[in-house]
Amino acid sequence: MNRFALAFAFAAVAITAPLACAFAAPTPCETALKDLRATEAKAKLNDADKNKVSELETKGIERCNADDDKRADDFFAQAMKIIGK
Repeated sequence: MNRFALAFAFAAVAITAPLACAFAAPTPCETALKDLRATEAKAKLNDADKNKVSELETKGIERCNADDDKRADDFFAQAMKIIGK
């Protein structure tokens, strides 16, 4: 591989790596919570599912307040799965 090709490959990686990270970033937990609450308001859940969703929402809010968006989003996603979304 000549120097030009090597330099070009390095530059391509240097440019695309931050872009890939930006697309892999978690959703802001506030947005995920807003979506969960809107979906939850429309859902018809039995008492057991309501309790589990509420528990996961509480855990997610706790992580969101700690600026741990990834774990908060995971809790909100689990709650959405119970709701069926």
